[in-house]
Amino acid sequence: MLDLKLIRAEPERVKAALARRGAAEQVDELLRLDARRRELLPEVEGAQSQRKSLSKEIGEAKQRGEDAEGLVARVGELKQAIESGSAELERVEARLEAIAAALPNLPDPEAPDGDSEEDAAVLREVGEPPSFDFEPRDHLEIGAALGLIDIESAAAVSGSRFAYLKGDLVLAELALVRWAIELLRGEGYEPVVPPVLVREQALYGTGFFPGDRDQIYEIPKDDLFLVGTSEVPLVALHADEILEPGALPVRYAGFSTCFRREAGAAGRDTRGIFRVHQFDKVEMVSFVEPEASSDEHERLLAIEERILAELEIPYRVVSVAAGDLGASAARKYDCEAWIPSQERYRELTSCSNTTDYQARRLNCRYRPAEGEQPRPPHTLNGTAIAVGRTLIALIENRQERDGSFTLPNTLHRWGAPEKIAPAR
Repeated sequence: MLDLKLIRAEPERVKAALARRGAAEQVDELLRLDARRRELLPEVEGAQSQRKSLSKEIGEAKQRGEDAEGLVARVGELKQAIESGSAELERVEARLEAIAAALPNLPDPEAPDGDSEEDAAVLREVGEPPSFDFEPRDHLEIGAALGLIDIESAAAVSGSRFAYLKGDLVLAELALVRWAIELLRGEGYEPVVPPVLVREQALYGTGFFPGDRDQIYEIPKDDLFLVGTSEVPLVALHADEILEPGALPVRYAGFSTCFRREAGAAGRDTRGIFRVHQFDKVEMVSFVEPEASSDEHERLLAIEERILAELEIPYRVVSVAAGDLGASAARKYDCEAWIPSQERYRELTSCSNTTDYQARRLNCRYRPAEGEQPRPPHTLNGTAIAVGRTLIALIENRQERDGSFTLPNTLHRWGAPEKIAPAR
């Protein structure tokens, strides 16, 4: 949530920043509602105080046997004023809260202009895409032929965009996760397996509600939701908490299954396991002091690039356009892996600096030093391993003519086979 004091103090700067995200038009209404709220509050509170005082006077007058009819009439007028003012205040606050909840974070000045994937700025390309002396297959053709990916059985059991992973591909997934967790632990991230069912406040607090509600699976009977990323329970872990001096930075490495409805997805992305409803992921989350968040963002990106380099996956890094950012992000980097069957780079991991946006919504604060006032920390998140898409990149970039593929040396000690090949 944006700082209302900042909006009051610098409305034109806020509007100019939000205009880059197509979200400036509601700022003036928010300010009008805020001004009206600040008028109504003292009026209602003053009337309530007067009513209380007059009620006391009425009681005292009656004890003395005096006529209190005028005072009673005045109390009646105040009651009507309080009811009317309170009703308007409730309407104003509800609308104010709705607008504030819907406003996205202010984009970082370094985020490029634009509102689509095509507007992202390419920062660098790393590694050479492989060249094949045969027509490369896609991951589903290879995986199905090897008995590793079963889409048809999953569709019969669960519907479209689910998959059974089998055999050595399961060992490859477990190796990826175990290796990534150990790597992150060495970088100071505490491993966590969080809950994947959360209450609405966790999704609101992390900025996924109200905007992304149609992408989230809901369990109405229990008032719970399935998370699309472990960022949600990890950031919400410190909701309504004041972290003590010296506690920051706090860093978590969460492993969880994730669920997304992927409403509206169609075409090539729905083939195989690229865009599915259920997938596993290792996620990084950081809580840092505001002055450290820019450096922390670069740190997250460096870890993501290290992972891709050690997996020998060709990739590029892009800075996401301001209008294409998620609601909570001020700046976001994507690492896109080369996918031979599509002959282009596709998003594999991302990392976002959400500044104090999530912390404000979750009422998470830290105390800079003893005796100082608490303030919101900055939160950041980044994907270490998106398992399904990482497997796609490994299968397709390391495929061989006979339909086999190899796995990088990095994963062998964690239980991944050196090569997965057709049965002889």
